Amino acid sequence: MATKRKDKSRVVLKTGEVQRKDGTYQFSWQDSQMKRRFVYARTLDDLREKEKRIQKDKCDGIKTEARYTTIDELFDLWANMKRGLKNNTFENYKYMYNTFVRPVIGSKRISTLKKSDIKKYYNYLVDERNLKPSTIDNIHTVLHQVLQIAVDDDFIRNNPSYNVLRELKKAHCFQSEKRRALTKPEQELFLNFLKTHPVYEHWYPVFAVMIGTGLRVGEVTGLRWCDIDMESGMIDVNHTLVYYDHRTEGSKSGCYFNVNTTKTPASMRQVPMLGFVKEAFEHEKQKQYPVFAVIIGTGLHCEVTIDGYTDFIFINRFGQAQHQATLNKAIRRIIRDCNDEQFLHSDEPDVLLPHFSCHSLRHTFTTRMCEAGVNIKVIQDALGHSDISTTLNIYADVTKEMKAEEFKGLDSYFKV
Repeated sequence: MATKRKDKSRVVLKTGEVQRKDGTYQFSWQDSQMKRRFVYARTLDDLREKEKRIQKDKCDGIKTEARYTTIDELFDLWANMKRGLKNNTFENYKYMYNTFVRPVIGSKRISTLKKSDIKKYYNYLVDERNLKPSTIDNIHTVLHQVLQIAVDDDFIRNNPSYNVLRELKKAHCFQSEKRRALTKPEQELFLNFLKTHPVYEHWYPVFAVMIGTGLRVGEVTGLRWCDIDMESGMIDVNHTLVYYDHRTEGSKSGCYFNVNTTKTPASMRQVPMLGFVKEAFEHEKQKQYPVFAVIIGTGLHCEVTIDGYTDFIFINRFGQAQHQATLNKAIRRIIRDCNDEQFLHSDEPDVLLPHFSCHSLRHTFTTRMCEAGVNIKVIQDALGHSDISTTLNIYADVTKEMKAEEFKGLDSYFKV
């Protein structure tokens, strides 16, 4: 009969338990990969508590090797497996992780990670890094997916990032930023200023098309002459132009354009031209029409080919493709000079341009459609939303504002 192993206090030790020379205790076992693993404790009671947790993990199917796996290792696994993302989105996710997650909590072991650790980390991003809610949203998108791999692969029972972002937003009273649509008078002021101002009139076509179609910025800047049919008055939206910093190994590094598929399959669509949109395209065509160019001694032509796409409609003075940053900078200058001009005419102008961006023009188009009573399914199709709830959220916001405006005059009307 084999002699049972005992510690210095003559307590019988179980299989895998050993008292070390310094008096501490060690427990060893084999994980699912048949690799020898060890845990240590100062006392036998503490060691056996750890053994219970290990045994529970085994019974629940939790892999014991998880205690040696870090968040960084899981992210690398996620990055290697991730498919179906456009390259600019994937590059942005990797940038967010490498900039904000890896240096702070990336080396933490999955087995020790608690919900309170994620809360503490998100609070750090808000309080010390002063990040905007939208940036934290992007970080959370990546981190949540990475930690979900640990759950799916039986490294941990629950995703510690679950619901943490929602709680953070409530605790910090984050308000979702409302997209600001131009009112009808603001829209008219904006377009009329562009039409008549000698410095800014060349910007009229691109911004008129944005307001009159609701296309996303990349969809507008990516439009080619072959994508529009002036006779039928239809715009074929079949790709998008993106400009971003390429960091993927094997590709040329730096910031440059690529042509991508549309944001979602629903974004592949045809949008009818309104009258002023058609005029805007014709105005832009005049600047690039060869006969017209010969008469005035100038010519503006597309000089760039991007992923096999060329003959872009909206180009800069060098014949290169336009991108969002340039357009938004132009809007800021237009707002400044337009409002200055209004103050020259009156100390208290009736209408001034608010701060807005290119995306606000997409929301302006939606607002005009809502005001005109266009069917919600038609709005969804025109905007290229794959989920009608996205359209309904915008529609609800707009109609709520419209209702409040309509009710303003009712109080005096009902007074006897």
